[in-house]
Amino acid sequence: MSLNPRLVKESFAVVEPVADKAAAYFYGRLFAESPHLRGMFPPAMDIQRDRLFSALTRIVWSLDSPDSLSPFLNRLGRDHRKYGVVAQHYTAVGNALLATVRRFAAEIWNPEIEAAWVAAYSAAATIMIDSAESESDSPAWWPAEVIDHELRTPDIAVITLRTGERLPYLPGQYVNVQTPRWPRVWRAFSIANAPRKDNTIRLHVRAVPGGWVSTTLVGHTRVGDTLTLGSPLGAMTPSGSGRDILCVAGGTGLAPLKAILEHVIESGRRPRVHLLHGARTARELYDLPDLTRMESDFPWLRVVPVVSRDPRYDGVRGQVPEVMERFHHWNGHEVYVCGPAAMVDETVRRLQRNGVPSADIRRDLVPGER
Repeated sequence: MSLNPRLVKESFAVVEPVADKAAAYFYGRLFAESPHLRGMFPPAMDIQRDRLFSALTRIVWSLDSPDSLSPFLNRLGRDHRKYGVVAQHYTAVGNALLATVRRFAAEIWNPEIEAAWVAAYSAAATIMIDSAESESDSPAWWPAEVIDHELRTPDIAVITLRTGERLPYLPGQYVNVQTPRWPRVWRAFSIANAPRKDNTIRLHVRAVPGGWVSTTLVGHTRVGDTLTLGSPLGAMTPSGSGRDILCVAGGTGLAPLKAILEHVIESGRRPRVHLLHGARTARELYDLPDLTRMESDFPWLRVVPVVSRDPRYDGVRGQVPEVMERFHHWNGHEVYVCGPAAMVDETVRRLQRNGVPSADIRRDLVPGER
């Protein structure tokens, strides 16, 4: 059965405008035909539906770009292990997906389109299953004990965890976290330190209004509690090129950039590093004392705090992308950007406008916007 990306994309374009209805139908169909699978999902399905369609959109529009699609499917397959997904589950999911697209693209549906979807799903599922099975000897999740909990502001906490078994991650990556308070609800948080021999990791968590996991981590988590971590994910990792580095962070987007900075320190390399950390108010520069200490210890590091909404602040004020642009020319730098989606997009746009190649820019979003 041959893959036909064009037919899959054309039919998916009919479904995209009714994404919410299609996702609801998909899960209704899945749980009606395989009710035992309902227990693998969180009680509230709104975010799950968004994630489903986001992943499906990326897969569909990347079908004719295997070099970018395969790594994504490999990561997805490995990450799904934490839910207890096994090879047999992919059949039920595929049947529900095919029924959903057939229903919402009924006006153009024909046997040729159906064959294209079957071929595309089979190829994607095979990559995910093989990726999961290749890691069958490693844990699907890691228990992690809370050994420190610092409330830096009323809604930002820095949490230190220790895993019993080493968590194999790279600086700049993130993990999905589950709390005992909300079983089967996973949220992504960046790891804020380079790998350590004592198996400790730090998370920078901002409590998001209505965020079940983030509000629990900030307001209801204590030393001695146990969290569950999924497999590390994310491609915003150091290249090791040895070039000078620019890091641009917004809010708790500082976390992965601090891990990259620690990695540079431990590597023994001494590139010039500029770290711009943007926040709305001076109080939200929650990690400034530690960043100032690092700047004092390493003369090749320059830390620039940027505040956007506090007229009393006597340091650099403004939006961090605008400050970054007027501060320096960044051609030839290795660039890392993490923060809210609008801030990341604007930073990348300004960098590209000033001649920084896309290949030199690594980007990520803060939790909840990935």
